[in-house]
Amino acid sequence: MLHFHDSRSSRRSFLQVGGLALGGLTLPGLLANRAQAAANNRPVKDKSCIFLFLHGGPSQFETFDPKMDAAAEIRSTTGEIPTKLSGITFCSTFPKLAALNDKFSIVRSFRTGDANHDIKPIVSKGTLGANIGSLYARVAGSNHPATGMPLNACLFPRAIEPKSLPAVENFGRFDSAGQLGAAYAPFVPGGGGSFQKNLELHLDKTRVDDRRNLLAGLDKLNREADAGKLDGQDKFQQQAFQTILGGVAKAFDLSQEDAKTIARYDTAPLVRPDQISRKWNNYNNYVDNSQTLGKLLLLARRLCEAGCGFVTVTTSFVWDMHADVNNAPCEEGMAYMGHPLDHAVSAFIEDTKARGLNEKILLVACGEMGRTPRVNKGGGRDHWGGLAPLLLYGGGLKMGQVIGQSTRDGGEPQSEPVGNENLVATIFDTMLDLPQVRLMPGLPNDVLRLMTSGSPIAGL
Repeated sequence: MLHFHDSRSSRRSFLQVGGLALGGLTLPGLLANRAQAAANNRPVKDKSCIFLFLHGGPSQFETFDPKMDAAAEIRSTTGEIPTKLSGITFCSTFPKLAALNDKFSIVRSFRTGDANHDIKPIVSKGTLGANIGSLYARVAGSNHPATGMPLNACLFPRAIEPKSLPAVENFGRFDSAGQLGAAYAPFVPGGGGSFQKNLELHLDKTRVDDRRNLLAGLDKLNREADAGKLDGQDKFQQQAFQTILGGVAKAFDLSQEDAKTIARYDTAPLVRPDQISRKWNNYNNYVDNSQTLGKLLLLARRLCEAGCGFVTVTTSFVWDMHADVNNAPCEEGMAYMGHPLDHAVSAFIEDTKARGLNEKILLVACGEMGRTPRVNKGGGRDHWGGLAPLLLYGGGLKMGQVIGQSTRDGGEPQSEPVGNENLVATIFDTMLDLPQVRLMPGLPNDVLRLMTSGSPIAGL
């Protein structure tokens, strides 16, 4: 928790409480610990990963494997569009990504293992039960040794819009550090719901209404710091103060971005709330997704640029395509979800390429499962564990590829299957020096096994 007290509290009290830390440590204490850890030559590469989790289970047919030569009840309900790669087509709701298909890679032989609603690609099953970012933090540390930036973060719609729905916890906790302990749990700005609020500002309650007040409070404290109010504090207390008011605070402030960049990422104008049918119980989820997805990716990029190692990004539960009382059928649902995804990911690709970050940041996009080969009577698709869509971009991997093939009906891998263990291995092989990880003293066997037992996706 990060607590700021109003002007009636002492400056010493301000610096003693809270911090970006977890597990009972203050930020000054964590910075001191991380400074010591930095001397131990952690086996960390200069890479970051953003894991965009498409919650609900996206369809392989209505995304990157349309199967338009299959029977009518199998092929994509939204048609296809040619891509930059000869002979490769995507679903027609992805024109911007189709034009950039030489910049990222698609896996058409990926399967997550079962058809259950859970978050197994991003949170390990079994006794460990930890977010991939928490596994990374167990090796890299909780905070950046120089800036104090959290090395593991989760971004939900409330990080952008405080009035959004709370993060969905029905099928697993994205912020779980499992058996690793709270010290390695993701930093969750504006988490809401039952998630821990990792960022708080205790000022006059009549003035603390939203993020603008928080930023204004930080700015005021920063001006006071410039006037010499930090005299007498030790090195790590001063570093904690300047970290909060400097790079970390700025990284979370989208107003620091150029207006044109914000507009390029913004998905809100693509699907207005009045364009979404209120007949579906997931109406508010569709609204949250369209209003926040682009800016969440922009915020994730800013965090990585400021030193964060692993960022989980997800919106509300929108990719469940049953065509029932809760969910729109595939064709209608993709109008709500496909266009924002196309816009946000293409903006991220173009932006990171222009900023020279395409080799440094790995973007992964997938969900918990895929969808049935046959469309149901309502025009939807049901749960399917045999195949699921997977997109990867950047991180120094080989881009412009389609990895693997699916069967004619799009239900199973026709080539060698790619599983969660291969995806996890690809992420850690990109971010860590795994031979050195194996030599780390005191690393739990479960962590080492999850990081090193799988083989990276062949061809990348």
